[in-house]
Parts: sequence; C-alpha cells; structure tokens
Amino acid sequence: MAQFPKWSLFRFFRTLQGRLVFGLALTWLLVVALVLGMAWHLGQSMVQGTSLSHLRYEANMLTDEISQQMNSRISALERLSGFIADRDNPLWLQNALRRNDALLEWFEGIVIIDAAGQVVADWPMLSDRQGLDTSHTEFFRMLKGTQSAYVSEPFVGRVSQYPMVLVSVPRFNAQGEFAGVIGGVVSLRTSGLFSRLSRMQQSAGSYAVIFTASGKVLYHPERDNILSQAPNNRWLSEALDGWQGTAVGTLMNGEAGMQAYGQVWPAGWIVGRYLTRENAHLPLSDYIKKLWWIWAVLAVLMLPLLWWLLGRLLRPLRHLEAQIGDVGLGKRKHVALATSMQELNQVASTFNRVEGERQTLLNSLQEREAFLNSILQATPQGMFVADFDGEITYMNPALLELLGISATVPMSQWIKQVHPDDREGAVDMWRHSLKTHSEFVRQLRFIRYNSSRLDDTDQNADKETLWLEIHARAVMVSQAEFSLGMVGMVKDITERRQQEALQRWEAEHDPLTGLLNRRGFDRRLDEAFAEFQKTSTPSALMLFDLDHFKPINDEGGHALGDEMLRRIAQVVAWEVRRSDHVARQGGDEFGVLLPSCTLSQARKVAESLRQAVADISVTHEGKEYRVTLSIGVTSFGEDDHEMEDAVKRADAASYEAKAQGRNAVVVKMADTPNINALFD
Repeated sequence: MAQFPKWSLFRFFRTLQGRLVFGLALTWLLVVALVLGMAWHLGQSMVQGTSLSHLRYEANMLTDEISQQMNSRISALERLSGFIADRDNPLWLQNALRRNDALLEWFEGIVIIDAAGQVVADWPMLSDRQGLDTSHTEFFRMLKGTQSAYVSEPFVGRVSQYPMVLVSVPRFNAQGEFAGVIGGVVSLRTSGLFSRLSRMQQSAGSYAVIFTASGKVLYHPERDNILSQAPNNRWLSEALDGWQGTAVGTLMNGEAGMQAYGQVWPAGWIVGRYLTRENAHLPLSDYIKKLWWIWAVLAVLMLPLLWWLLGRLLRPLRHLEAQIGDVGLGKRKHVALATSMQELNQVASTFNRVEGERQTLLNSLQEREAFLNSILQATPQGMFVADFDGEITYMNPALLELLGISATVPMSQWIKQVHPDDREGAVDMWRHSLKTHSEFVRQLRFIRYNSSRLDDTDQNADKETLWLEIHARAVMVSQAEFSLGMVGMVKDITERRQQEALQRWEAEHDPLTGLLNRRGFDRRLDEAFAEFQKTSTPSALMLFDLDHFKPINDEGGHALGDEMLRRIAQVVAWEVRRSDHVARQGGDEFGVLLPSCTLSQARKVAESLRQAVADISVTHEGKEYRVTLSIGVTSFGEDDHEMEDAVKRADAASYEAKAQGRNAVVVKMADTPNINALFD
C-alpha cells in the first residue's frame, strides 16, 4: 500500500476528522453566502419599505410646516383686511399699512387694490406701483371670482431678482360684496418659507422639490431648476391633480428610486421628496460587505479549533472500534461506551430497543401536547380558543401581535376596542353561535393601539382601525354531543376593504375633475327622487354644458381644454353647498343636484355659477379663452313618474337657454313650460 506523508492533503481527506473539518468549513461558507444573499434580498424590501415610510414622513412634515407658514400669512392678511374693511382713502390706507410694519417680517411688500383693480396703497412705497392696473391679472380675476385667499404663480422680483409669489385675500364691504384685494409679496428665498428644506441634507440621490399646481418648480436644491417646468413624470402628474402618497418608479432626473408627495392645500403647491434606489441601498451594501469579511475571518480562525474539537469528539469512535473487535473475538458480550455522543450511544443501545420503545410510549402524550402548542405558537395565522361560556382562554402570538395587546389583558377590556358600530352585533352573534353550535363568521372593525397603553380616553394615543375577518366553529364531543368551546381564526382584511372602497369611489367619479361621473350622479338622483316620493323633500336639478368650449380644444389642444374643465369644476364645487352633488357627465356636460332646495334658491345658485364661470379664463399663445353656461333648472314634481322626467325637463331648459343666446338661466317646472317670469 502506498504511504503518504503525515500531513499530506490526500491523507487529510482520507480521515473522517479531515472530511468533517472540510465539510464544516464548506457548510459555513455556504450558510454565510445563503444568509447574506437572503439578507440582501430581504433587506432590499425592508429598505424600500423603511425608505418609503421615511419619505412619507418627511413629505408630510414639510407639507405641514409650509401649510402652517402659508396659513399664518393668509390669516395676517385677513386680519388686516378686516381692520381696513371697505375704506378707500389712500392716505388712511397708507398710514394703516405703515402702522402694520411688522408684517414685513413675512412679506417683502404689501399692496391694497380696490374693486376696479387699481393699486391704491402699498408699503414700502414704490413710485411706479400706486395706480397700477391689476384687473387683467390672473390673481385678481381668481380672487374676484372665488372670493377666497389665493396664491399666485411665481414671478421674479424686479429689484432682488429672487423668485416670489403674491399671497392675496379679498376685501368686502359692509354688504359682503367684493371691495378689492390685499396682497403680500413673499420671497421664496429670504422669507423663511422653505427654512426646513434649507436645513435638510440634500444630495444628488436624496432631495426635495416644491411645485405649483401648474408644474412650475418653486424650490430645488439646484437653483438653476427653480421656475423651470417640471419634467413628465407619471406620479408627479397625479400629484399635480391632487394625489398624495408614495410610489416606486422613475424620478425627476430619470433615475430609478422612491418618491413621496404631499399637498400644501392653502397655496395649491405640491411637495415632492425623492430618494434614488442606489442611495437607499448604499448602507445595506456596505453592511453586507462588512459581514462577509467578518464571517470569512471567523471561519479561518475557527479551523484549528474545529480540528482539535473534532479530535476529542471522535475519541469514543476509536473505543467503539476496539470493542467491536473484542466482540468479534468473543471477549465481550455487549458494547458499553462511556460517552455522551448520541450517535454512538444509539449504536451501543441497540440491544435495549424494547426499553426505548416503552419510553417512547410513555412520552407520547407529552409529545403530542408539545406538538400542538408548537403549531399554535408557530403559525402566522391569528388563532384563538374559547371555553363553553364564550370567554377566550388562549390567543397565539400571531393574534396578540395583530391586535396589539398582551396575553395578560382581560377580554372585558380589549373587547372595548371593537368599533362601537360593530360591537353589539358581533357579541350577539357570538352568543348565538355558542348556543346553537353554529359557525361564527363576521367582519368587524378593531381599533388597535400602537402603544403599551389601552386607554380609549387618551385622545393622543397612536391608533389605527383594522378590518378583521373572524371564522370560528364549535369543538364537539361526538359521543356526549356537547361543546367544549370554540376554535377560531382571525385574518386582517384591512387592505382588501380599503381597495374595495377605492374601487367604489373610482367607479362613480370622474378622474379628470374629481367630480361625480354619470353613474354616480344617476345613483344620487335616484336616491333624491325616492326621498321626494316618500317625504316630499324638495330637490333642485341643474344641467348645463359649456358655451364656446370647442375652440379651446381645437386651437389650444385637449390639455388646455382639460385645464379649463378642472378650473370650472373647482369653481362650481366652491359655489354650491357641501351637501350638494356636482357631476361631470361627459365631455363638457355638467349636472348639479341640490337636495332640500327650492326653485327660487336654485335659480340664485345658477346665476352665481353663471357669473363665476364667466370670470374664468385660460390663455394659449397670447390668446385668452372664456366660456359661458347655458343652465337649465328644474325640480321634482308631483306628476313625475320617474327620475328621467326631471332630467329631460332640465335638459330641455338648457337647450332653451342656448336658443335665447347662451349665457343664460332657464327654469322649468313640471306643470309649466317656463316660469322665468316668476323670478324676474
């Protein structure tokens, strides 16, 4: 037989000790590679989730701060407007501005404009500002039409060359009529409006941007991009239409990453927070590399220790070899080893198999109980056990984590976290299931407190409402025919319910304007007509389309037409009550349902809508476009057999308004062809 050197590699692999050391080292490397690979893939999803949550938090934080800053400035201008009221003496107004000099902490300058659009006072005084005509400006027309606070599109200051906006509020006379405007010029660079943004650590891979509703950049870490038009981006386009939330996709600079958007409603601005995927994964990549080197060094250092340890562990195997030889020679009757190694003891205890089987039978019951407990403890599905009195006696860890409670909290306390609207019905059905031994299947809302306190009187508690689906059945003893209690499962269906609610909303709303679509409007018409038939509650209906709308689409394109539709939808929604229903039924056709409203009231609302929409305009290539409304108004009548009767009457009134020359309101009742004379 060939002889090998004492420490040759071949001799090393021929020994069990060498093979075990090599196998353990190889296993170590494979386990490390597998664990690090899994950690990398799992870490990516965790990093994405964490990054999205962080971006959402930062976007909301920036949104809240900018909204608070804008609300403070608007409130200050509204207080000044209330103090000035409808005074028109320029000297008095100039002195009033001088006495409110503290407002210059927030504004670069303040102007007072009369109802005709003429600047009658300003502070600090500029020689070419008083007497300036602003009646043609976008902000003056918007304020006059909406009569609510408005923030203008950004412009560049003539002196400072800094980007600025004009924050304006309307003035009213004693009769509540429009008496002019008070405006404050806010510098986007020096006013402190974006102070938190300037303190944030922004880089090419992590930055924040603020846009106007028209897509113009108000703030960007790279100043060359300020006042530029935002690039085409799917999620940004949705945010410009009013959406806010988080998304994963292409960022403004074309890189892949994560983004979050928030709406600054007082100013009509959008806050965008961006993080590239490479930047988000950088800490995870560095962490995985460090772990790999640490584990590799540990493996090299452990090889000598493994060699020595395996040598000691294999010493009983050499004793076993000698005793087997003695048994073969008849020197021993059985093998007896003084070792704690399980494998060798199993070989040595083969002769005592009966004792092992008996021991297995004795331990069978305990093993089954441990097995059941292990299943309940390890299953990711929330499970519970209740006794025959209905008291829940056990909840597995998955259910405790889902409900956010501890095992020591009594049932009488956490049952109060079931939503009040669902609690009584769920308890009644639970008792019925216990009494009749029928299945308990229920969907209910549960208020989960994300803190250690269980105090529903704490108004500041961090809580969320979960939708749960509970399915339980009775455990019956077949021979005795009685119930031992209930065993049930609990499933979190919050996301599914939210998705269903979103789908219901989308099915009944117009995606362009956010108003009801024809389907949603028809359903509310049916409900109002049914209510009228039962209780005679009056409801008014207005139908109208847009006069002179076709040239906007033909000459300015559908984007300009869509902008006009959105502005009209916003103005119409502002003019009616919150309880009224406004719909875009298709194209340029709109409808308004006014529950609990008389025809005389509806006519006033229609006139207000007609005047407000007439002030709206859009501009394309220097040309200004406007539209008017031809409105048909009616109400449900006693002779109406179905809702369509009122719709046809309102539609006919709208066509009659067009026949009269457009930009008119025609009122029709069920029993008269035209009752406009009653309201003249």
